[in-house]
Amino acid sequence: MGEDEIIRRIAQIEREQARRAEGNALSRYNTGRKKHKKQIAFHKCKKRNRWIFGGNRSGKTECGAVECVYMARGIHPYRKNRPNVFGWVVSLSQQVQRDVAQKKILQYLAPEWIEDIAMTVGKKGSPSGVIDQIRVKNVFGGVSVIGFKSCDQGREKFQGASLDFVWFDEEPPKDIYDECRMRVMDRAGDIFGTMTPLKGLTFVFDEIYMNRGNNPEVWYEFMEWADNPFLKKSEIQLFESSLDEKQLESRRYGKFCVNEGLVYPEFDERIHVIAPFPIPFEWQDQISIDPGLNNPLSAHWYCTDYDGNVYVVAEHYEAKRDIDHHAERIRRISEALGWHTDFKGRLCALIDSAANQRTLAGSKSVSELFYERGINVNANVDKNLFAGIARVKSYLKGENGKPRLYIFENCVNLIRELKGYFWGEGDVPKKRDDHALDELRYYLMTKPRAASAATAMTAVQRDKERLIRRRRGGGRM
Repeated sequence: MGEDEIIRRIAQIEREQARRAEGNALSRYNTGRKKHKKQIAFHKCKKRNRWIFGGNRSGKTECGAVECVYMARGIHPYRKNRPNVFGWVVSLSQQVQRDVAQKKILQYLAPEWIEDIAMTVGKKGSPSGVIDQIRVKNVFGGVSVIGFKSCDQGREKFQGASLDFVWFDEEPPKDIYDECRMRVMDRAGDIFGTMTPLKGLTFVFDEIYMNRGNNPEVWYEFMEWADNPFLKKSEIQLFESSLDEKQLESRRYGKFCVNEGLVYPEFDERIHVIAPFPIPFEWQDQISIDPGLNNPLSAHWYCTDYDGNVYVVAEHYEAKRDIDHHAERIRRISEALGWHTDFKGRLCALIDSAANQRTLAGSKSVSELFYERGINVNANVDKNLFAGIARVKSYLKGENGKPRLYIFENCVNLIRELKGYFWGEGDVPKKRDDHALDELRYYLMTKPRAASAATAMTAVQRDKERLIRRRRGGGRM
C-alpha cells in the first residue's frame, strides 16, 4: 500500500470518528459509509401499513424506533411532517417494552428533545422503570406524545384514542391489531410493525404477507442477518451453528415458521413479480381457465417471448358469478390487451376437463356455455399434479439463477396463491387457494421443460413461431 493511500485511509477514519463524536444517535443513523439499505427502504415507503419481517439482530427494531422519533419530532426525511403527533409503541409485555422498544426510543431521543416523561412503574431514569408516555418537543413548536402499551393489558386498554401512528414491536394479538387500526382511522395515520414471525400462519401471514384483502396500503420486507452491514460475519457463523434449519428460516431470514413446507419455495416475489410493460402481439400465447361458480373462477393471460420466457400479464379471479359475467369479463380484458382471436373471431382458452361434464342442474356443460359466448375452450389439458408442480418449479428456478416465469404485479391472486401453497398430509398440497395454480399448471404443461426451452429454438424457428402466432391472430401482419 502506497503512502498516499495510507494517508487517504487515515483521513477517512478521522472523518468518521469526528462524525460519530458530533450530534446524537439519530444524526448518525444510516449516514456513514455503511448503510442498511432495507432500513432506508422502510422509511422511504409511503404505504400506511408497513411491516419488517426480520431475524434477530437484523436491524428491524431500529427501523421502528427511528420511525417513531422521526414522526414525533416532525423531521421525517421522506414524509409530510405533522405538528403535535400522538402515537403508540405496542410491545408484548411491560418487561419487553422496558428492555427493547423503550430502550431503543430513548437511544434516539436526545435529552434536550424531551419535555417530560410519565412513568407507569418506577422513577425516571431507573433501569427497571416502565414508561407510560414521553412528551417530545416537535420542531413546529408544539409537543408530540409517544405512548407505550403492552398486549398483556388486554384490548380494552387500547380503546378511545385517535392516533397518528402505531408501532408494533413484535406480532400482537389480532384483536389488539384491529383495535389499533381503528385508532389511526380518524387521522389517516400509520401502522408499522417489526417482528420475527415465530407463531406460524397467523393473521399477519394472511393480512400482510398474503394480503388476502388486496389492501393497496400494505407493504412488507424481509430482513436477514446479511442485510445488516454492522453485523460481523463471525457473529453470523456463531448464530448459524446454534440453530436448526427451521429456526434459521425465522430467526435469520425472518420467514414464517410453519410445520408444513412450501410447495414453491423457489418463488420470490422480489424476483418473479414485475411491473407491467407493453407486450408485443407476437408474444401472446394462451388464456388458461380454472372454472368455478361458488369457488373463484381463475383466468390468466399467458405470453411467451422468443427465448421461452413466460409472462403472466392479466388476471380475472372472481367467485359466485355466472358464466355470462365471467365470459364478459374475459372478453373485456382480452379487448383491452388486443388479444388474438381465431379466424371466426373467437377467443381460445385452456380449461379444466371437468368443464366438459354436464350436471343434473343444467343441460349444457361449462365448456358449451363458454363456446356459446365466443370463447372456444380446450379441455384436453394435462392434470397430472406432480408433473405439473415439477414444471412450475422448473420455470420458477430457470437456468443459471435466471427464472423463466414472470408475473405482472396486477395478478395479485396468482401471486398470493404461490406464496401460501403448502404441502399437507400424504405428500400432497393442501386444498386451499389453488385455483390460479391449477390453470398455471395446465398452461405450463403445454410448454417444454424450462431447462431445454432456451436451447430448443433456433433463429429460424423463432421467426416461424412469430408467423404462426400472427396467422392465428386472424391474419394481423
